[in-house]
Amino acid sequence: MIRSVLVANRGEIARRVFRTCRDLGIATVAVHSDADADAPFVREADRAVRLPGDAPADTYLRGDLVIEAARRAGAEAIHPGYGFLSENADFARAVEDAGLTWIGPTPESIQAMGSKIRAKQIMARAGVPILDVDLDGVTPAEFPLLVKASAGGGGRGMRVVESLDELDAELAKAEAEARSAFGDGTVFVEPYLPRARHVEVQVLSDAHGRTWVVGDRDCSIQRRHQKVVEEAPAPNLSDKARTTLHIAARAAAEAVRYRGAGTVEFLVDGDRVFFLEMNTRLQVEHPVTECVTGLDLVALQLAIAEGRPLPGDAPPSSGHAVEVRLYAEDPADDWAPQTGIVRAFDLDGARFSVPERYGMRIDSGVEAGSGVGIHYDAMLAKLIAYGPDRQTALRMLEGALRRARVHGLTTNLDLLRAIVNDEDFAAARLSTALLDERLDAWTGAGDDHAVRKAALAAAIGQATQTAAAARVLARIPAAWRNVPSQPRVRTYRRGDAEFAVAYAAEGRTLASRWLEGVEVVDAIGDRVILDDGGVRESYRVTVGDGAVDVDGPVGGFGFEVVPDFVDPADVVAEGSLLAPMPASVTSVAVEPGAKVAKGDPVVVLEAMKMQHTIAAPTDGVVAELAVTTGQQVEAGAVLAVIEEDGA
Repeated sequence: MIRSVLVANRGEIARRVFRTCRDLGIATVAVHSDADADAPFVREADRAVRLPGDAPADTYLRGDLVIEAARRAGAEAIHPGYGFLSENADFARAVEDAGLTWIGPTPESIQAMGSKIRAKQIMARAGVPILDVDLDGVTPAEFPLLVKASAGGGGRGMRVVESLDELDAELAKAEAEARSAFGDGTVFVEPYLPRARHVEVQVLSDAHGRTWVVGDRDCSIQRRHQKVVEEAPAPNLSDKARTTLHIAARAAAEAVRYRGAGTVEFLVDGDRVFFLEMNTRLQVEHPVTECVTGLDLVALQLAIAEGRPLPGDAPPSSGHAVEVRLYAEDPADDWAPQTGIVRAFDLDGARFSVPERYGMRIDSGVEAGSGVGIHYDAMLAKLIAYGPDRQTALRMLEGALRRARVHGLTTNLDLLRAIVNDEDFAAARLSTALLDERLDAWTGAGDDHAVRKAALAAAIGQATQTAAAARVLARIPAAWRNVPSQPRVRTYRRGDAEFAVAYAAEGRTLASRWLEGVEVVDAIGDRVILDDGGVRESYRVTVGDGAVDVDGPVGGFGFEVVPDFVDPADVVAEGSLLAPMPASVTSVAVEPGAKVAKGDPVVVLEAMKMQHTIAAPTDGVVAELAVTTGQQVEAGAVLAVIEEDGA
């Protein structure tokens, strides 16, 4: 019997494991970096042990420190979550050698599947269909190809190569990213099937020879080869493809004498099925399988680790579940990760558990007031809708996304709503290329009228709240002037757009002619009522330090307050390249005085496990270089200055 568990992870997966442990009466232990000292998962654990430092390499990837933390806190077992050390055979072996229970597959199974190259060889011997290409004899007709890191996943170390001329350069980039992310630069190449689907099968195996195939999931909607939307069961699969998937997944688990929870991933092209990899851990998207089966996969992991057999056969699936991943990133700016303080975080749903009958489930790693830094993955939360059928689940999910209040940093919330509302996605016409094909449409300007109404609500709400909080002359109405002249103006910025909203006092109320056809009905406290062509709409306005957040009938909008006067010290030189986010400088590709062409790489940054190349915006000369390799930079820091030719 396991009585105390240390979770060798952070964020939402640590909170998820703690939830099941509490249900089972098991004591919980967290480990945390300095950056995570005040994180929700640390507060929720019964005990917590500090791992000094911030970077993963100094903290969560230090297996020796994690095992020592378990000893100090009295933990009997270690659950690795996902990512970090979850698929590290040496760590699993060290846990067992320390006399602790490892909640996961055997070190031998992890090692067998840990190298994607070796895994494909094992699968081929087991009769599981695989994709392969011989680099020594590759021809132009075989392109496009996909370069993949052998030691990891999550889209890191992965590159699409369109032609033979690009191959060497893309191999080098993939190797560098894989080495940075996993400590192993080994990569391999396979045919790229852009119109295929990404479908995976959940398996569970005990130590007594029984394997459950617990349904399938579609994970085709991906950005940078990292999943954004997952659902169970996988829709629109032929009976032949589904049967092949389940048979192949069972064969894969049995080929490595698997134990515990794992996932076998495939590409599906019509009726054809090809093995991709086996993830020897719990998956990020496990909640959709829990919803449709009623299983608690973490509880089953614990039971298997205690040596208990799986009871009977796997339960059948019922209903449909769809999960979306909420990321702190800007999809319209090449997925640039975002950092900062989460000002508001209000999502409807049961926390970390399957809803009673049908409803929303929320698994999150942050709360209002949480800080999001540069060191870890950009995922904030997972929103899971569970309904009797797919269309009902999608409608529930769209409503939850529309009502979500997430403010303080840019997220992919609008993108998720656009995906759920897309006709092809709603009809389950899925492929791994769909997001890239629709990205421009899904990240377009959106409803400009809705944004402008939100800006108007921001100005009226801020004016009302500022007047109410005034220390002097508090009884004078907002925007009131003794001698009326010009209206008051408040200016806001949202992305690249600015809104100079004009308003004035009419009696004891506020009015605005700034937006044609829209009138201000009332403003009390944090509520603003607008009338748009005879339809009344309610907006909630939250005023913060330098920002105003507005939540209305079509979702939330965050605005930056533009000051009336700009400090000259904040003005940067023309041609300056600025860091789009806090990051570390991975490499510098130029020297002062060097000539560059538009699009040439200047600096490579790394944040949230992803690399970002900052390129020259124009032909010119490097007039100034402000950073060096290894340096940490803040958002907005000047990296270099490029002067145009002839400037």
